[in-house]
Amino acid sequence: MQSGDVTALLSGSQPVQEECRAQRWRTDSGSMVTRSLLISMSFVEYRDLIQDGDTAIVFLGHDSMFPVTIQHGGQTQTKYGVIRHSTDLIGKRFGSKVICSKGGWVYVLYPTPELWTINLPHRTQILYSTDISMITMMLELKPGSVVCESGTGSGSLSHAIIRTVAPTGHLYTVEFHQQRAEKAMEEFCQHKVDHLVTVKNQDVCKNGFGVSRIADAVFLDIPSPWEAIGHAKDALKIEGGRICSFSPCIEQVQRTCLALEEHGFTEINTLEILLRVYDVRTVSLQIPDFGKAVEEKGMSGNSDASKQGSSSQQGNALFKSGVSPRETVGHTGYLTFATKGLF
Repeated sequence: MQSGDVTALLSGSQPVQEECRAQRWRTDSGSMVTRSLLISMSFVEYRDLIQDGDTAIVFLGHDSMFPVTIQHGGQTQTKYGVIRHSTDLIGKRFGSKVICSKGGWVYVLYPTPELWTINLPHRTQILYSTDISMITMMLELKPGSVVCESGTGSGSLSHAIIRTVAPTGHLYTVEFHQQRAEKAMEEFCQHKVDHLVTVKNQDVCKNGFGVSRIADAVFLDIPSPWEAIGHAKDALKIEGGRICSFSPCIEQVQRTCLALEEHGFTEINTLEILLRVYDVRTVSLQIPDFGKAVEEKGMSGNSDASKQGSSSQQGNALFKSGVSPRETVGHTGYLTFATKGLF
């Protein structure tokens, strides 16, 4: 099969496209009163009530959560018991506390790009919020920005970019692997952000992004980013733009920086972000004995008694303290940023 837009690749898989179109048509055809209640769930537009077909995050704890697709008549098993979608979820507000069949409880949260990054199904290695936040800032993304990305992978960064550039921006994302490209398009349709993204299944190093001189920023997460620098430059606007390349190895960074310099990019710099999270704990510390001021020198006879009194009053006090973890997350990758030169 020839490479091309995944919309064309999915022409034989009409249910996904028809479902997206049908949900948008039902929303647009509804009255102004019912439209606010029946608006489809989207990762870029918040809605209060849970509906059939929505994606939700079941929150059991900070280290235990998972995504679930709401289905009429469906059930979800947790360690606290069963959650029945029809009676426990549909019609309830996102963020509600839901009592399970065994008496335990969970929270049902509205999906955000940050929660999706933590809970998404991994098809590839992904970027996490620490790197994503730096990429979003250094690429100067904002509502209305046009971004080119390669490769799509599991869609972690893609969802964050879409939320940032919405409602008037657009993401063009390229994925070499056909099945991953198709799955990414399915998720974008399910999350109601397909109107903000175009997915292409092709080799960006050979065929580029399929667009020219429209992008405000380009992001590369591929094994040989130096081979795609020329296509990235062509995709960026004539008046300039920003580019970012994510590479786990310093040898990749070196070759990418040389290619950026050869193509006239300026302000080339490489960052590595190491996150250290401190736990706030209550610790017990002994109160130091600094002694007692003696106002009169003639109180030497009572010195023994005063020492006993001070020692008996000495004790411990509770303080809040930031404690560094014994193990920290190490190297993830290098972020190389540059600006397209005007000449």
